Amino acid sequence: MTQRARAFAFLALANLLWAGNWVIGRALRDALDPVSLNFWRWVIAVVVLAPFALPGLAAKREVIRRHAAILALLAVLSVSIFQSLVYLGLQSTTAVNAVLINCAGPLFILLFAWLIDGERASLRQLAGFLVSVAGILVILSRGEPARLAQLEFHSGDAWIVLAIAIWGAYSVLLKRRPPELGGLHFLFVISAAGVLFLAPVFAFQVVQAPPRPPTLPEALAVLYVGFAASVAAYLFWNRGTAIVGANAAGFTLYLLPIFGTLLAIAFLGETFGAFHAVGTATIVAGIVLATRK
Repeated sequence: MTQRARAFAFLALANLLWAGNWVIGRALRDALDPVSLNFWRWVIAVVVLAPFALPGLAAKREVIRRHAAILALLAVLSVSIFQSLVYLGLQSTTAVNAVLINCAGPLFILLFAWLIDGERASLRQLAGFLVSVAGILVILSRGEPARLAQLEFHSGDAWIVLAIAIWGAYSVLLKRRPPELGGLHFLFVISAAGVLFLAPVFAFQVVQAPPRPPTLPEALAVLYVGFAASVAAYLFWNRGTAIVGANAAGFTLYLLPIFGTLLAIAFLGETFGAFHAVGTATIVAGIVLATRK
């Protein structure tokens, strides 16, 4: 397997793990508030990463100090704000709606790549984007174009759109991370910083409304988002993005609605129709068109 093929395999695995996070975020909407769920998610990630990251972190102290500003910005965008907004949106919209809106990710990545780096999308990338958007519209309209004029968006959809815009900015800024920090050390640093930024808001919410102890299934779900969706998925995403670039990596986000829809059907009782099959096939065609050499 070539390095490029491995990179796209990493990006696909990241999307599969993140799809599980979106479904779980919807399932836990009545058990944990968005900030608390996000706080515990990253506390678990820090605990998991600490034994592997701490031994070599002292030698990176000067690198961290020199690049503290960009590391803090990446932590705020990806750890503190992005996922809190996702969980906030999932309080009032469906998992399928959320993962479909997530397909706007490549558009925001292309936009921020232009705004921040002056990088223009190729014609093939724009064509792939349009093909994939057509697949999204097939799913949103349930195969009936007339439905598009009658779509009703939940209040949480706006929070999801804002979250995806923030993720686009993070993905573009990721190339500014200090190269001296390997993937493990980088993830530990932004996870720990993100927890510190979340801690005051979490503490305020605990004082205002003391939480109840979680049930065993709820605790296992939080462990999943803390380990699989945080540690493993971010390592896969960061590694894949470093190899193929933010624009190409962004188009693999179209895999998330496919994975998310299948998981929502399996665990949240949602149904799958012919329009889902046509829509997801069109989305995949767009990915192939946009990312192939």
